[in-house]
Amino acid sequence: MTLVLDGISKKVGASVHVDDVHLTLERGSLNVLLGATLSGKTSLMRLMAGLDAPTSGRVLVDGQDVTGWPVQRRSVAMVYQQFINYPSLTVYENIASPLRVSGVARSEIDERVRDAARLLKLEPYLDRKPLNLSGGQQQRTAIARALVKRADLVLLDEPLANLDYKLREELREELPRVFAASGAIFVYATTEPSEALLLGGNTATLFQGRVTQFGPTPQTYRQPHDLVTARVFSDPPLNTLKVRKSDGAATLSTGGQVPASGPLAGVPDGEYTVGFRAHHLNLEPTGTHEITIPATVSVAEITGSESYVHLDAGDHRFVALVPGVRRLEPRSPVTAYLDPRRLFLFDEDGRLASADPSQKAA
Repeated sequence: MTLVLDGISKKVGASVHVDDVHLTLERGSLNVLLGATLSGKTSLMRLMAGLDAPTSGRVLVDGQDVTGWPVQRRSVAMVYQQFINYPSLTVYENIASPLRVSGVARSEIDERVRDAARLLKLEPYLDRKPLNLSGGQQQRTAIARALVKRADLVLLDEPLANLDYKLREELREELPRVFAASGAIFVYATTEPSEALLLGGNTATLFQGRVTQFGPTPQTYRQPHDLVTARVFSDPPLNTLKVRKSDGAATLSTGGQVPASGPLAGVPDGEYTVGFRAHHLNLEPTGTHEITIPATVSVAEITGSESYVHLDAGDHRFVALVPGVRRLEPRSPVTAYLDPRRLFLFDEDGRLASADPSQKAA
């Protein structure tokens, strides 16, 4: 099965929920929809499923136009943020429920249920009811019920958002294996860049209903086509500053002038936006020809093995992700260091003007 979204849009009154989306999703692929809340992820999934009809554009399955088909005619399964199970049924019966409704033979139901339970490590819990399960086990049950249908398209709408940290990490590690074993088209919505990177596959970045970029997840992360995509795929938020290049030098909006090296070296004179991620901003020098930024500490957040240090530099607020425990007092002066090879350079229209080739391994 190949799913094609051919210029689909969805408007509700004057509000645009999905704006001229073109995507092609192949069988056996994992596709992440990454964007902030209200960026259009759920609206796009509902159009894929046939739960909503687009205002314009077409949905094609293997070249056939299925735009007007209701969800009942499509081979689709969906898992929601809130794990939805039947509280009066055992795990076994919850997983088996869509197959019983479809009239599948009892022997085949048993085989499919046990296969799905084995894949999602639910075999010890098949006789339990959902209220006797942990949150992670309940969400595994919901995912198993979606897989057991053997649908061609499986949609997962932020399925781990309501789980605690340990359960989220556990399922995040297991889901790529589960997806690979299925062979269906998987579409997974998330607000978290780290989750997209862990899952891999392909990522579509969404902003205000538009898909700003779609491609292999590492490539989309390392080589964003524009400033919007770089911001969507950065957590903590992307650090930015303005720079004017002239006669081989770059004047920074934080103050000071530096040689135009790295991505700045190969672009015409003019004004640009520099973008850099938190882990590329350091509090100690790591090499030569680094850009230095005098700053004061706003707050330091210790996460255990790393610290987020929030810095004020003139009118700018930056975040540095640095190794170790950093006990820095608010308003204490520091110098931040930025390797010019680790920055993105965007033109006045927000398009990527230059990025050092070393970003491909960053």
